[in-house]
Amino acid sequence: MRLLRMVMGRSMPMPTAETAMKGSDVVLKVASKHAVNGNPTREPFDPTFHLMVFGLGCFWGAERVFWKKSGVFSTQVGYAGGFTKNPTYEQVCTGNTGHNEVVRVVYDPNEVALSDLLKIFWEAHDPTQGMRQGNDVGTQYRSGLYYTREDQKPLLEKSKEVYQNLLSKPITTEILPAGPFYYAEDYHQQYLHKNPGGYCSMRGTGVACPKVEL
Repeated sequence: MRLLRMVMGRSMPMPTAETAMKGSDVVLKVASKHAVNGNPTREPFDPTFHLMVFGLGCFWGAERVFWKKSGVFSTQVGYAGGFTKNPTYEQVCTGNTGHNEVVRVVYDPNEVALSDLLKIFWEAHDPTQGMRQGNDVGTQYRSGLYYTREDQKPLLEKSKEVYQNLLSKPITTEILPAGPFYYAEDYHQQYLHKNPGGYCSMRGTGVACPKVEL
């Protein structure tokens, strides 16, 4: 599986809505319960919970760093930021869908602040690498923050500014509205819980990010 990522995920230009691979009406089926905490993985969620979507490289390891955080109700891995409807893993790996590998985090804002999740995000990966994370190369490994609420955006931008001041290289993280979230195949969900010795690409810069508040 990792070889497929390496061979098919070479760096390439981002497609446009016109040039992206055509999609499908087939919706990927995933388990209704989180393999780690047993909470729901599919909508509807409690309306008091907030959702945030993070792209920080291979979603296997990325999901684990968030499900461990107290106050996080559920996590799901999937595809966002692209154009192809209901993409498959193999399609995303071609770079022709425009999608990023992401983790959608459902969290209780009364128990964990978005600023705490952003600290995890910045420290868990290297946001200066463009279309890659370490040996994983391709558009689906880019750093991205995808907000589901307009009131999340100012804090995302502020945290990026603060962390940039601590790094010597420019941050390439994109900050965009979340748009459609497509679930990844069920075997990807909570992958490192199901496969404890599985591949994990999580490598940060070694620079701590302060908790940023507006």
